[in-house]
Amino acid sequence: MRRFVEEADRGQWTLLPECLDDFIDESNPVRVIDVFVDALDLAEMSFEGVEPAATGRPSYTLVLLKLYIYGYLNRVQSSRRLEREAGRNVEVMWLLGRLAPDHKTIADFRKDNGWRYARYVRASSNSAVRWVFSRRRASPSMAASSKP
Repeated sequence: MRRFVEEADRGQWTLLPECLDDFIDESNPVRVIDVFVDALDLAEMSFEGVEPAATGRPSYTLVLLKLYIYGYLNRVQSSRRLEREAGRNVEVMWLLGRLAPDHKTIADFRKDNGWRYARYVRASSNSAVRWVFSRRRASPSMAASSKP
């Protein structure tokens, strides 16, 4: 009998849930982001790329907006870090439907549409918007630092 915990074999098959939804708890904030962005009328907010292109390619504006809000709430500012999160973070995989945009696409979306979303947040009386952005201001690290 060994006294130490040994690492698992990386080649070993595991019985993890095949559905990403099983990994995301009902109270997870990514569910709020998902519902919130799906309820927005992006054409009214004058986002670029809402209508499909003439070539018939679908618009990924909703997906990129979800990633933008996720990055804001979790203090992930770099487009390259958001690209990495989309490939390895289960929450982001669930939120984006396993799409993984590259850093150039993310950076272009921020450059072209970031101000439109900021204008909407400032002018909005929507309680979901206020909840999402008040969550960032009241982060656990800030609360811990304010305790005596």
